[in-house]
Amino acid sequence: QVQLVESGGGLVQAGGSLRLSCAASGLDFSRYRMGWFRQAPGKERKIVADISRFGASTDYVDAVKGRFTISRDNAKNTLYLQMHNLQPEDTGVYYCAAGLQTAQYDYLGRGTQVTVSS
Repeated sequence: QVQLVESGGGLVQAGGSLRLSCAASGLDFSRYRMGWFRQAPGKERKIVADISRFGASTDYVDAVKGRFTISRDNAKNTLYLQMHNLQPEDTGVYYCAAGLQTAQYDYLGRGTQVTVSS
């Protein structure tokens, strides 16, 4: 049974930082491309960053470029999202996702809430 368990969310003031983690189990982690999605209140869930199987390639939406860094540790089956200079518009539930093919995700975690106060 595949499980993706996010942690590290919380309440932070604008300009602050958080580091999200996603612990994966039940899958061969290094076979999967991984991503972070965000669902803001009242909006659709959208991807914010993704990373290739061994971390050589990363991609970000424009809104987070230069502020967020996605990384992974295949030895620990863990995905990370380091977030700096957080802004109120970054508020939402952040989900970890795993997929075998580019832009297609097969598994999704339950999410962790990030709230940024102004």
